[in-house]
Amino acid sequence: MNVSIKSCLAELVGTFTLCFVGAGAIIMDSHTGGGVGLVGIALAHGLALSVAVTSTMNISGGQINPAITLGLMSIGKEKSTQGIANILSQLIGGAIGGLLLVLLFPAAAVEAAKVGTPVLAGEIGTGKGIAIEAIGTFLLALAVFGTAVGSKAPKGMAGFGIGLTLGCVILAIGPLTGAALNPARHFGTAIFAGEFSPMLAYWIGPSVGAIISMQVCSRILEVRKSTE
Repeated sequence: MNVSIKSCLAELVGTFTLCFVGAGAIIMDSHTGGGVGLVGIALAHGLALSVAVTSTMNISGGQINPAITLGLMSIGKEKSTQGIANILSQLIGGAIGGLLLVLLFPAAAVEAAKVGTPVLAGEIGTGKGIAIEAIGTFLLALAVFGTAVGSKAPKGMAGFGIGLTLGCVILAIGPLTGAALNPARHFGTAIFAGEFSPMLAYWIGPSVGAIISMQVCSRILEVRKSTE
C-alpha cells in the first residue's frame, strides 16, 4: 500500500485551518452578539479555504474535504488508498480544530454556538438538508474541477476560485443548513457539540453532490485533446 504521509499531513493541516477558522468565526459571532454576521462567517470560511487550498495544492492537491476526495476518486484523479488516507486525515484535522476551539474559546460562546457546528434550520428536514448540501457541494466541486483539476484549469487560481465559491454558497444557504459542504467540517465540531442527529445531511449531501459534479465535469464539460 503506497500512501504519501506528506499528503496526509497536508490534508490534516488544511482541514484544521478551515474548521478552526470557520467554526471560530461562528463562535465569535455568538460571543459578540452577532458582531461577525453572515457575511463575516462566509468570509472567514472562504478565506480559510483559499489559504488551505493554496498552501497544500502542490503537496496533496488541496482537497480539504472528504466529499471532494470521493469525487476525485470517482473520476480516477485520486487513488483509492491515498484517498481513504486523505479522508481519515481530514476528519482528524477537523476534530483537532474542534478540540482547540473547546479548550481555548470562551466556554459560554462555545456552548451557545454548539462549537460552530452547522445545523439544519427548524423548517429544513433531513431530506431537504441533503438536497441543499448536495447542490452547494456540486457548485464547490465544479469550482475545484474548473480551477484545479480540469485540463484547461488556469494556473494559480485554484485557491481563489474555490474559496470564493464557498463564501458565496454560505451567503446563499448558510441560514438553512450552515453550508458545511464538507463532512469533515461538520464532524470536527459535531463530536464535541453532540450534534449527530442531522449527520446524514452533512455526509450524504456533500458526497453525492461532489461525485455528480465531478462526473458531469469529467464526462461532459472536460475539453478532450482530440477536439482541441
